Amino acid sequence: MTTEAEAATPPVITLETLDIQQILALLPHRYPFLMVDRIIEIDADRSAIGIKNVTVNEPHFLGHFPTRPVMPGVLILEAMAQTAGAICLHFVGRTAPGAVYLTSIDAAKFRRPVVPGDQVRIHVSKLRQKMNLWKFRAEAKVDGLVVAEAEVSAVMSEAAV
Repeated sequence: MTTEAEAATPPVITLETLDIQQILALLPHRYPFLMVDRIIEIDADRSAIGIKNVTVNEPHFLGHFPTRPVMPGVLILEAMAQTAGAICLHFVGRTAPGAVYLTSIDAAKFRRPVVPGDQVRIHVSKLRQKMNLWKFRAEAKVDGLVVAEAEVSAVMSEAAV
């Protein structure tokens, strides 16, 4: 018999984590184009937080910009898409790298520069899913401040499911 307090207590949700080896098993991306190092707080395909540790030795900093390196905004968007794609592939039970293709980017905004030494936390939340098409709201944060935001949509190829 359950007490009233036990009945009112919501169930505990255990959130998952993916380390770099698990991400490499899911995504086909490799250096220098893998833009996420770890994914934490995975709640099925509903939400997660991707982590990108930005280092000065990344190849894009050679030209963007040599005297004041700034991470290109398009690579922040790519990190958002990779985080969302990885949790979708994980959710459907992939055991080998799958193909998730970016189909759209909407409402992208860049708020602050991302520089070497920053740790970018990419918060993704599913807005909707229809069959093999997902749409996520994404915010990239450094030290709790939003540096970029967008809505990203992607389709999972039939070979990936």
